[in-house]
Amino acid sequence: MAVYETFRSVTGQELEKALWPAEGVPKGVVQFVHGMAEHISRYDAAAQALNAAGYTVVGHTHLGHGEKAPLLGYFAGKNGWDALIEDVHALRLETRKAYPGMPYFLLGHSMGSFVVRGYCLKHEKGLTGVALSGTGHFTRPVVTLAKTMASLQCALGGERKPGRLVEKLSSSGYNRGYDDVQTPFDWLSRDRDQVALYLADPYCGFTFTAGAYRDMFDGLSRLYPEKLGTMDKDVPVYLFAGDMDPVGSHGKGVKRVAQELRDAGVRDVTLRLYPGGRHEMFNEINREEVYADLIAWLDGKTAKG
Repeated sequence: MAVYETFRSVTGQELEKALWPAEGVPKGVVQFVHGMAEHISRYDAAAQALNAAGYTVVGHTHLGHGEKAPLLGYFAGKNGWDALIEDVHALRLETRKAYPGMPYFLLGHSMGSFVVRGYCLKHEKGLTGVALSGTGHFTRPVVTLAKTMASLQCALGGERKPGRLVEKLSSSGYNRGYDDVQTPFDWLSRDRDQVALYLADPYCGFTFTAGAYRDMFDGLSRLYPEKLGTMDKDVPVYLFAGDMDPVGSHGKGVKRVAQELRDAGVRDVTLRLYPGGRHEMFNEINREEVYADLIAWLDGKTAKG
């Protein structure tokens, strides 16, 4: 059962923090980093599955997300992406004090996977492992164009206004390739009940501001292969995604990320693609399989640690 508290961002804003403690002494700690236009409460089922396997889970709701956000889809006036990364680190340090010496993992989904990948360039040392859910590979032209468009809107006074042109460029085609599309968010999961829950949630599915898009694509520009040299080569990485996830280019982008990590010298990179799976594998029709595979990977790394 989750315990909800508050957590102070490095910007000074108050954020929501969730802790799912395992019974007794945990095997380790897994810190969730959620995705774009959602919140940490959506990870309750996954966290409880990890609890049952002996892991304590912790996470927070990002700046610009959830009911505590002054403006949905807006990070900060400056260095917004860095604030997301440093909030993850602050929560890790805080949690470490309560669970000293425990194996410690980061798990980022979608935008959260990009935050975690950026985090690994600065603060990866000491982690037992990193899991990336629903990650993707954005080409330089797309990143450059999106960042330029968002920056132009910001320069014209629209930093805090919805970045609809960038949204259209980056995600408008996500429903292509599926049969019987019924909602704008069918690309999230084949489980229609889960899509309906997302649609009904007032803190899901909102449009990012131009400022947040500028910050996010700036963050993505830091993940080019030549910039990965600061990663800790001994921290294992587990990538998992659906092979029909548009964010991961139906598996191709996830494979490319995995290869770039290997090329950067990361010694232990595991990739798991689920046939027919879409973007949110924790909310897919085969989620129990996804949980089991993740737990098996965590157990393997915990045992080695």
